Amino acid sequence: MPLLLVFALMLGACSNNGNSNETNTPSSTEEEASTAPTEGEDSTTPAESEKPAEDDGLYSIDDFSNVKKNEGEPIKGGSITFGLVSDTPFEGTLNWNFYSGDPDSQVLSWFDEGLLTWDESYVYTNDGAATYEASEDGRTFTFTIKDNVNWQDGKPVTAEDWLFAHEVIGNPKYDGPRYDSSFTNIVGMTEYHEGKAKTISGIEVLNEKQLKITYVQSTPSLLTGGIWSYPLAKHIFGNIPVEKISSSPEVREKPIGFGPYKIESIVPGESVVFTKNPDYWRGEPGLDKVVLKVINPTTVIQQLESGGVDLVDSFPVDQYPDNADMTNVEFLGTIDRAYTYIGFKLGKWDAAAGKVAPDDKAKMADVNLRKAMWLAVDNDQVGKQFYHGLRWNATTLIPPSHPEYHDATNPGVKYDPEAAKKLLDDAGYKLNGDYRTNPDGSELVINFISMTGGDIAEPLARYYVQSWKAIGLNVQLEMVEFNTFYDRVGANGEDDPKVDVYQGAWSVGIDVDPSGLYGRDAIYNFPRFANEEQDKLLAAGISKEAFDVKVRQDIYKKWQQLMVEEIPVFPTLYRAVLVPVNKRVLNYAIGDGTDVYLYQLAVSQDKPFVDGK
Repeated sequence: MPLLLVFALMLGACSNNGNSNETNTPSSTEEEASTAPTEGEDSTTPAESEKPAEDDGLYSIDDFSNVKKNEGEPIKGGSITFGLVSDTPFEGTLNWNFYSGDPDSQVLSWFDEGLLTWDESYVYTNDGAATYEASEDGRTFTFTIKDNVNWQDGKPVTAEDWLFAHEVIGNPKYDGPRYDSSFTNIVGMTEYHEGKAKTISGIEVLNEKQLKITYVQSTPSLLTGGIWSYPLAKHIFGNIPVEKISSSPEVREKPIGFGPYKIESIVPGESVVFTKNPDYWRGEPGLDKVVLKVINPTTVIQQLESGGVDLVDSFPVDQYPDNADMTNVEFLGTIDRAYTYIGFKLGKWDAAAGKVAPDDKAKMADVNLRKAMWLAVDNDQVGKQFYHGLRWNATTLIPPSHPEYHDATNPGVKYDPEAAKKLLDDAGYKLNGDYRTNPDGSELVINFISMTGGDIAEPLARYYVQSWKAIGLNVQLEMVEFNTFYDRVGANGEDDPKVDVYQGAWSVGIDVDPSGLYGRDAIYNFPRFANEEQDKLLAAGISKEAFDVKVRQDIYKKWQQLMVEEIPVFPTLYRAVLVPVNKRVLNYAIGDGTDVYLYQLAVSQDKPFVDGK
C-alpha cells in the first residue's frame, strides 16, 4: 500500500472535525497586514459550486469569492466574535514594530494599521492615512499624514512618531526582527545603527505632519513594501529604553494604535475585547464591539455551527468537504500569500555581525542529501489526499499569489523515490540495515521538528518521516508547539543545534523581493543559507535596472531556479485560505484586491445564525 494512502487512512480514522496543520506563521519582514485592501474580482460562490463537475472529491480555489455577499440590512451598532484558531496562546507583542508571529498580527490588525495602503498590484497608493510624492530620481519621498489621523488617546499621529519608529528599529539595542536591507537602504541608517551618528541623516521632519526620507538606492521594492509605514507613538515610548519597549506594559497590556477599534481589555494570550474608535480617520466604525478569542483547532467547527464565533482567521481546509453544507455561514476563499516548506539547517545566526554564518560541515550541508529528501515526498498527492485540492504541490519559493513573478514553468523537483535512492548511493550514503550511514561510515540520524496543530499536523509530519525512511534515512520526529518551534529554529537569533530539518510556513510580503527571508542579514533566514550567486541576484532584484518588469521577472526566475538547485529549503504546498463568515456579517472580505475596510463591518441582526442542518 502506498505510504500516502496509509497516512490518509490513519487520518480518516482519527479525524473528528479538528484542524489541519493550519499553523500560524511568522510573516516575513516585508509582510504588512492592512485593514485597507483594495478591489478584487468576484467569482463563483461555494453554494453554486460545492464540488467539481467530475465529483472527484477535489475542490479549487476558483470556486470561491473573496468578498462576502450581503444579506439583509445593517442594524445600528452590534458586535461580532472573531476566532483566532490556534492550539497555543498568542504571544502578545502587540506593536507592528516588534511583533514576529501571525497570531499577534491578527490582533494588531483590528486596532492599528500602516500609514500607507496598496492596490491590487501591491503598489503603494495615496488612499491611506498618508500620501506620498517621490523625487524624479526615485530616491527621496515626501510623506504627508492626513490631519484627522490620531492615536486612540487623542494625540495626533505625527512625523516625529514615524521618525521615532525608524530610530528605534535602527537602534543597536532593538530586539525585534525588522532591521534589514530595507532599513540599511536609508541614507545614514548604517552610521546611526553603528553608533557613528546620533541621527539618521536621510530622514527629515519637515513639520508635524510631513516626513522626508532619502534612500541610498532607488529600487522597485520601495513602492511595494520597502517603505516602513508603521509609526511608533513617541509620547508613549520616548522615555522607555529601546531594549525594554517590546516587553513593556505599553506593548503587552495597554497598546494603542490609530485603527478602527481600540482595546478595552486583554486576557493575555487568550482574548481581546475591542470597542469602536469613533475618531477613526476613515469614519466611525459600524460595530460597537469586536471580541477576539483564541479557539482550539479541535473546536472550530462547533464554534462556527453554534454561532460561538462569527468568523475565524483561517479554516482547516481539510475539513471543508465535511462542512461545506454548513447553513449559517458563507465560505470565502483566496490564494494565500504563503507556502509551507521543509527547511534544512546549514549554519547559525551571527548576532554580533547581524548576519547568517553558513557552516559547510553542517549535517545537512550536502545538497545531494537535501535533494534526495525532496525527491522522496509526493506533495501533489499530499495536497489531494490531505487537503482535497485546496492546497497543492509547490514548486518554487515565489508563490502564485504573485503571478507576475511566480515561475509557473519551473517544475521544481518531481517526486521520484528511486532517483532519490540512486542519488544517495552515488553520494556515498550507503545502506547499513534499514538506514544509511554518512559517506564516512558514521551513523546518520536526522532530527526533524514540526508544529503541532490539529488532526493533520502529526500524520502529515509522519508521512514525511516514512517517505524518508523509504529511501533509507533515519529521521526522528519531534512535534513542537508554535512559540517553542520558532524559538528553536532561530527566530530569537539562537539556533537549536538539535534541529537539523524543520517543517515551517511563510507568509510572504506584498513585495516579491525575498531578501527578508533569505538574505544574509535576515534573521528569518532560518536555514542560515548564503552564497555569492544569491547575493548577486537579490541585489539585482532591487537595482535600478529592475524597474523594468521584464528584467526583474528574469532575475527572480533565475533566483527561483537557484533555490531549486541549492535547496536550503524546498516548498511543499501552496495554499488556499478559506474563511467561513456568519451570514449576519455584512461588508467583509479577505485577501488582497478588495475595497472593503474593517471599519465598514456591520451585522444584520443581534445574534449569529446557527447551523440548521
